Amino acid sequence: MTKEFYSNGKLLLTGEYAILDGALGLAVPTTYGQTLKITTTSDKNLNWKSLDDQGETWFSTTVEIQKVLEDKKETSGESVDTILFNLLREAKKLNPNFLSGDEGFEVETKLDFPKDWGLGSSSTLINNIAQWANIDAFQLLWNAFSGSGYDIACAQNNMPIFYQVKGRIPTVHPVDFNPKFKENLFFIHLDKKQNSREGIAQYRKMEFDSERLIESITRITEEISKSEDLQTFQTLMERHEALLAHILQTKTVKQQLFPDYSGTLKSLGAWGGDFILATGNKDTPEYFSKKGYTTIIPYSKMVK
Repeated sequence: MTKEFYSNGKLLLTGEYAILDGALGLAVPTTYGQTLKITTTSDKNLNWKSLDDQGETWFSTTVEIQKVLEDKKETSGESVDTILFNLLREAKKLNPNFLSGDEGFEVETKLDFPKDWGLGSSSTLINNIAQWANIDAFQLLWNAFSGSGYDIACAQNNMPIFYQVKGRIPTVHPVDFNPKFKENLFFIHLDKKQNSREGIAQYRKMEFDSERLIESITRITEEISKSEDLQTFQTLMERHEALLAHILQTKTVKQQLFPDYSGTLKSLGAWGGDFILATGNKDTPEYFSKKGYTTIIPYSKMVK
């Protein structure tokens, strides 16, 4: 018997960092995601293979399921098998019937975006495993890792969402965000992977009025979602960027890398890597290409 699950990738347009403290964020599921295919076998083993967007195997393992569930010698670490086995153990804690039969499984995951893009190779995996185990994906995320959970919400929704989390209770509302000026929006990958945990740790070190930040970001998020024209959208994005730069005591991505760019640039997610959002025109791709950035994706091709 074969089962197949799919989860969307994610981008957080507003609310980065502040979303951890209860601010409202505007997030979008991407046209890119990850598939999980499970075939039942009779050998009581877990035969796992992970494929990248080119169909190449980047991780594989064969191990007895019982060993996966019992091996608790290494409960923390960054290796792929450690992370995977921890996820499976946490999934079983949430559903004791998971991986409890006499069968084994041949599992294949397939990304349809490069791993270094930061679109959610982990969150799509977590949501897919949660579907397989028939458990709550947010609970699995928080039991195994940390984070706001907006990426899980994107994995599960096929349209833009408002996302807010308070006391580990997530609130997800689909929002009709389909800007009339989307042909002026581009996502540019900075060819640099940013560690979200490091970014969050830096944010946590800062001293600021948390309630005021939450109120400001929430208000900006609501206004951005209603933007009728590009100028309004740009003004709000610049306000958001300036606010976070002040809190983080750092320069904006435009100040750091593209001071001569004529449009608006906004960091997405942890500052310093992965994708940024640019407002511009038909000349925008050429500007970034000349700067050496080769991954430039129009809004309509990135967002579901």
